[in-house]
Amino acid sequence: MNFLANRIAVAIKNANSEDTYSIEIMQYSLNIILNTCFIILATALIGIVTGHFSESLIFLFSFSLLRLSSGGFHLKTATACNIVTIFLSTASPFLSIFSEQYFWFLSGISFLIIVVFAPNPDKNARIPLKIYPALKLISIILAGSNFLIHSSVVGLAFFVQSLTVIKQKKEVIT
Repeated sequence: MNFLANRIAVAIKNANSEDTYSIEIMQYSLNIILNTCFIILATALIGIVTGHFSESLIFLFSFSLLRLSSGGFHLKTATACNIVTIFLSTASPFLSIFSEQYFWFLSGISFLIIVVFAPNPDKNARIPLKIYPALKLISIILAGSNFLIHSSVVGLAFFVQSLTVIKQKKEVIT
């Protein structure tokens, strides 16, 4: 993706060098866009092949929506993020059959984790502290909404996402 993002950024810069950002900034932004498109496309294709198109996309959408407001830890590479996200999105329909039995438990745990730990934005996000209460409220409303929606796929998505907001204690070296 990085190679493709670079090629596109160079082409944009060559087409209009004065009214564009630096190649590095455009490449960074294009990387995010291309990786997101890749995740959506791969999830959709695998969902079609497995016969779980809508469930896979519902998981991906629900996971992403809660992640926007609650934050969470990031994997070390975009490739790892792509693989894990696609796997979770396409495996969830198979797991949601089992999670129906545990719907209230998973939804309750997810809700409690969000209440206690959200938001936990990435340190590079530059989100002002003054909007943290709004992010927390949005996260709580989203996590609580599944008690009304009562979807095992959404419940799994919220559960997995809630696990990513649990703050890890950093070791203090003395």
